[in-house]
Amino acid sequence: MITPPDQPDGRAPDRKLRVETYGLDVIADTERKGTPRTLFWPWFGANVSILGLGYGAFALGFGISFWQALAAGVVGIVFSFLLCGFVAVAGKRGSAPTMVLGRAAYGVRGNRLPSVISWVLTVGWETVLCALATMATATVFGRLGWGGGTETKIVALVLVGALTVVVGVMGFDLIMRLQTLITVVTGVLTVIYIVLVADHIHWSAVSAVPAGSAQEFIGALVFMMTGFGLGWVNAAADYSRYLPRTASSRGVIGWTAFGASLAPLLLLVFGLLLAGSSADLAEAVAADPIGALTTILPTWFLVPFALVAVLGLVGGAVLDIYSSGLALLSAGLRVPRYVAALFDGVLMIVGSIYIVFVADDFLGPFMGFLTTLGVPIAAWCGVMLADLALRRRDYDEPDLYRPTGRYGDVRLTPLLLTLTATALGWGLVTNSTAAWLDWQGYLLHPLGLGGRSGPWAYANLGVLTALALTFLGTLALHRDRVHQQETLTPSPATDEGARL
Repeated sequence: MITPPDQPDGRAPDRKLRVETYGLDVIADTERKGTPRTLFWPWFGANVSILGLGYGAFALGFGISFWQALAAGVVGIVFSFLLCGFVAVAGKRGSAPTMVLGRAAYGVRGNRLPSVISWVLTVGWETVLCALATMATATVFGRLGWGGGTETKIVALVLVGALTVVVGVMGFDLIMRLQTLITVVTGVLTVIYIVLVADHIHWSAVSAVPAGSAQEFIGALVFMMTGFGLGWVNAAADYSRYLPRTASSRGVIGWTAFGASLAPLLLLVFGLLLAGSSADLAEAVAADPIGALTTILPTWFLVPFALVAVLGLVGGAVLDIYSSGLALLSAGLRVPRYVAALFDGVLMIVGSIYIVFVADDFLGPFMGFLTTLGVPIAAWCGVMLADLALRRRDYDEPDLYRPTGRYGDVRLTPLLLTLTATALGWGLVTNSTAAWLDWQGYLLHPLGLGGRSGPWAYANLGVLTALALTFLGTLALHRDRVHQQETLTPSPATDEGARL
């Protein structure tokens, strides 16, 4: 759990590792400790992945210049992780997981729909990260002549999957220790990687990449938001809930956003320079983002590179599997937290098998996954942020588990806002590279935006539309409800949290 500053890994002195028993429970005041700056470790460790270099190629793939891609990346990364910081404040104010705190807006059982969406997103992300770690290992072994075929992939998948599942099942204490180790090891090795491949950067080629349109810039910006902060916003309070109530809200926002943004910003800049210098490398990244980056490395650094790649990806997958388990419980599954995490781990391994051994394309399904789930998550985020902004008091924690309490059972207004915003959002995004999503974009022609092949087809306005619509709608329609809730006297304690 988050502990005093002299224990940056979140480990109390002489504390033995054990399986975390907390599920959806409110964290007791006696268990809340630490300062906001301890949030740096899990967020940096989860986002220091070498995959950040691949986003340089992804951004340029929208047909924009280096400077446009850089601007889109900086704004998209920082803004989206600031959203995570704001949601993290709810954890400090409510002592419960993110998807439990959402009950204040949606109602105790009404929040099950957002919980299911959150669960699908986190399981999807952990699957992508596990698969990438497997492919990276196989690529490195192949280059070293140690075999990079099916047998290597199977062994790598078993090891990566086992590490991710074990840490996710053990829970918060081991996660904080692992994330500190990942932060240090991957931070150092990533710097060495950058130094070794710096001579592959050719500024003349990078600066010659032509500029794209405003619509293409917006598309890259939204892709960065969905690939970074909007992929984490539904889990942002899962770690700040261990902080004392007196912790600085500004500190929670700042350390969350800083820890999460620092590595992606640095990696993005270097990834843009590499991809802009070589069209062949940029194309290879689309098929195998991590493996393609090994092709420009000296042989002696391949093993350290595999280590930094796998650890960085595992760091993200571990946080995802922990939060996916909590989301599954919030959706209504009544099992211990570690059982939910184990179940999600099985799904992660099955999904990774498909990506590694069956799918012949990574970027198309990946972009389709991000933009499709990015719309409802953005809609949920707008409701959550507006609800949090309207509150002047901390959450009434017992009522977060009572359908008959102040937050109610099912709140139709936020649910209808979320569903409406999602429907509008999906009508304003397209995914031509994922055939199973070709039904999206159905509003582009009626609204005069050129249809599915017009200039706005790939701007993915649906994500921004969903976020803005639910945020403004909640501010306008939810204010009186929040005021009524906060005029009620505090509720007595209850043990219903173990059941709902």
